[in-house]
Amino acid sequence: MAQTRKKRKTKHRGTQAGTIDRAGRTSRQTRQAARTTTKKTATERRAARFERPPTWRGTMSRAGMAAALFGVLLVLVFHRNVAAGVIGAAFAFLFYIPVSYLTDRFLYNRYQRRKQQSRG
Repeated sequence: MAQTRKKRKTKHRGTQAGTIDRAGRTSRQTRQAARTTTKKTATERRAARFERPPTWRGTMSRAGMAAALFGVLLVLVFHRNVAAGVIGAAFAFLFYIPVSYLTDRFLYNRYQRRKQQSRG
């Protein structure tokens, strides 16, 4: 029986992830390569984070996540009832708000002082 499909002339070079590298396309950057060149390094991201002053909104969200984790730990690890977990999470939330804000403000001020000293 004759073959009805035309055989391809070049070999597809596939990777395990399913991407296919085709011959002759080496001069142009792929999307992923272009994206990695524009990504910031960890040091630049950290510096950008310390450039912004602390906000109460960010403090509340961080305190909410920490308090929720604390409440879940009370119930699952320490075998307290759910009501005790909710009450403990509420107290933790109220405690974490000022502690988190003061910590953020301290780190922000310290970064600003160091930046000012390095400038001269």
